[in-house]
Amino acid sequence: MQPSRFNVQVPLADRNDVFLMNTFSDAQVIVSSDVAGLLERVSRGESRFHGEEAESIQTLLEHGFVVESRERENSDLDDYFHNLREDTEQLRVTLLTTLQCNFACDYCFQGDHGDYNKFAEKMSMETAREVAAWIGRQLDEIRPEKFVLTLFGGEPLLNLPVAYYMAEECHRLCTERGVKPGVSLITNGLLLTPDVVNRLVPYGLYGVKVTLDGDRDTHNRMRPLRGRQGTFDRIIDNLRHVAHLVPITIGGNFDESSVDSYPDLLDFLKEQDFADKIAKINFKPVIKAPAPQTPKGMIPLTVVSGDKPLGGTCMTSAGAGAGAKGGSSVCDSCHFVDEKMSFLRDETRKRGFPTPDGTHMGPCEIHRRHAHTIGPDGSLYMCPGFTGSKTESTGHIDDRAESWRLEAATRFAKLSPKKEECGECTYVPVCGGGCSVAAHTELGDMHQASCHKGAFESAVAGLAERTAASVA
Repeated sequence: MQPSRFNVQVPLADRNDVFLMNTFSDAQVIVSSDVAGLLERVSRGESRFHGEEAESIQTLLEHGFVVESRERENSDLDDYFHNLREDTEQLRVTLLTTLQCNFACDYCFQGDHGDYNKFAEKMSMETAREVAAWIGRQLDEIRPEKFVLTLFGGEPLLNLPVAYYMAEECHRLCTERGVKPGVSLITNGLLLTPDVVNRLVPYGLYGVKVTLDGDRDTHNRMRPLRGRQGTFDRIIDNLRHVAHLVPITIGGNFDESSVDSYPDLLDFLKEQDFADKIAKINFKPVIKAPAPQTPKGMIPLTVVSGDKPLGGTCMTSAGAGAGAKGGSSVCDSCHFVDEKMSFLRDETRKRGFPTPDGTHMGPCEIHRRHAHTIGPDGSLYMCPGFTGSKTESTGHIDDRAESWRLEAATRFAKLSPKKEECGECTYVPVCGGGCSVAAHTELGDMHQASCHKGAFESAVAGLAERTAASVA
């Protein structure tokens, strides 16, 4: 027997107890320090235990804190990642209805606001029909239990005919095959009306994510219209009119100039009549181009490379990351800043809003064979973060054979959630080597680890405190 290498121990202040978590089995328990000490004795080679100690060892074994051998545990982890990749329970498609946007977020387009909105790609109805046919073929091949369509962009509501058609057609395709359909929407909120929501709900709309970048003044500075007019009041009014129709998730993008405004935003949201309808709040850093020198206190962030700055692909989305044994939507973990993320999660919880626990952030959908991103022209990608560059397309819905797409598919097929530099890291099952987009951008190699171990350690410490408080 050996202690699992995925064990995390957090001594609880003012009590002789320890919070134990195993990041692979996801078991979480509070035990006395004597029980925690059994793990140290096992690590020294002890194997003969009697009475209550033997019972405790058996419980630790059943929950994954003690394993038969390190070799067996590593083999089980390999099996887990393989099964995650090949899982057919769900087919997930993120659809970019358009790369056009009615906002002028400097951090997203870096000032490229002229005619880009006019000429950016927009999915045609002809292409939408081809996408629907491709999804039908995938449903027949995979035979999943559930299908999830995420409408994304750009601003997806700038192409309502395609958004409506895809939701309706995918619902029909799923109903005919006995597959449970679902639709999620990621939008800036400006065009989010009861008419839009009521049109989509019958076809499986189960959640809408809207971005607010701080309090009113900060958001209006960060996310104005193309004429620089503010958008905060219009979005809040829209949320007020739709929150009773569909669960709302609030996202936000912070930088060094805006992060301190988020407590005021949370206070404002707490006062709204739709506060109890908010399903989740989750904030993440702005993706910025690196400066030649980083001023003291500046959060060092980088932009996703592409043919144009972000290629029109909106990088304000963040769904739910996949925890051990869990499912996910668009990745939540892309390049978060440890200290600020922890601060904002704490501030969110203080006001009673749900927020991710910070310990279950991956592996993301890039490691799932049956999760796809489709661009406005029908190009296939492994992740929304790579849609800014056509050279990262791994295929096309019409199955065209082009060498450059095949080369990209080969590169992505080699991606592994177990990176060499991760070594024996405890957090591999819930991290999966971090964000591949961040590694591609910052390190020049998507196969390297994008490590934020400190964030996981801080998140587990917070989870331990909350668990202890709830037990008390």
